[in-house]
Amino acid sequence: MLKEPAKTVVMSSPLDRWVAAQRGPRASLDPWRAHASLWEEEPDAAGTLTPTAVVFLTNRECPFRCLMCDLWVHTLDSPVDPGAVPAQIRQALATLPAARQIKLYNAGSFFDPDAVPEPDDREIAGLVSSYERVVVEAHPAFLRGAHALRCLRFRDLVAGRLEVAIGLETVHPGALARLNKRMTVKSFARAAEFLARHDIALRVFLLLKPPFLTEEEGVAWACRSLDVAFAAGATACAVIPTRGGNGAMEALGRPFEPPALDSLERVLEYGLSRARGRVFADLWDVERFFTCACSPARADRLGRMNREQRVFPVVSCAAPGCVRDDAGR
Repeated sequence: MLKEPAKTVVMSSPLDRWVAAQRGPRASLDPWRAHASLWEEEPDAAGTLTPTAVVFLTNRECPFRCLMCDLWVHTLDSPVDPGAVPAQIRQALATLPAARQIKLYNAGSFFDPDAVPEPDDREIAGLVSSYERVVVEAHPAFLRGAHALRCLRFRDLVAGRLEVAIGLETVHPGALARLNKRMTVKSFARAAEFLARHDIALRVFLLLKPPFLTEEEGVAWACRSLDVAFAAGATACAVIPTRGGNGAMEALGRPFEPPALDSLERVLEYGLSRARGRVFADLWDVERFFTCACSPARADRLGRMNREQRVFPVVSCAAPGCVRDDAGR
C-alpha cells in the first residue's frame, strides 16, 4: 500500500551550489506560454511512424542540479500559477499539426508539484484526451510515495497509454554518482518496477560519453546502459550525446570533449542489433559533432535508422584523418 509522506525536499549540497555558480543567465520566459513545441514522427513498437506533438513546458527549475544539465536555461525561479500549464499546452497544440502521440517535457519531473501543479492534472488530461499515448518525464524520486499516487491518478485520467521517461544517463556507478543525479541504478530499477506493475510504459534517456569517461568507455557503458534499461522493461531508449555549454562542463578539472559522431553510430547500431526495443539517437544540434565532409551523410544515416529501426550500411570516407576508410568502419 502506497503511503503519502511529506513533500519531497532536496537538500542543497556544496556540489549543487558549485554547479549553480557556473551558470550564465536564464532565458526570459512567459509562464503562460510553452517555450517551444514541435511535430515529429517516431516509429511505434510495430514500426509504424507515429505523428507526435512535443511540447516543452515552462515551469520551475528541477530541484536536482545535474552536472551536465543545460535545461535550466528554459525554466523559471518560482512555480507557475495553477492554470498556466494547461494554457501552455492549449496554445502550443493550436500551432501544431494533428498527432497520435504527445510528449509533455518540462525539464524536470511532471509529478513535481513545484513544476506542474497537481490541481491542473484533470484539465491537462482533458487537453490530451485525443492522443493514443502521453509521455511525461520523472526522476525516480517523484515516482514514490505521494508522487507515485499522483502518477497513478494521472494514468487513470488520461484516455491513452501513459509513458514515463526517466533520465538514467549511465549505469557506470562512478560517473552516475558524479553527475549529481541523486539517483542510483537501484533507485532506477525500483521506479521501473513500479511503472511496470501499474501498466505504465517506460522510456529511458541515456548519455553517450558523460564526463569522466574516455571515448571507448563512453561507447561501452552506453551499450551496457541500454542493456540495463531494456532489462528493466524500457520500450524505448534515446541515446543523447553529452554536450558542453552549461558552464559546469567547462569548469571541470580537465576540458570536456564531446563524443564523436562515430561513437553515436556504434551505440545505435548495437542497440538496434539487440532488438530488445526501440533505440533512437538524439540528433538535436547534431551539426556540432561534424568533423568531416562525410558527417552530414552519416547524420542522415542515423536519422534513417531512427525512423526505420534497422541498421543501414556504413558510410565510407577516404578523407585523410577520417575515422572511416573506403570499406567503412
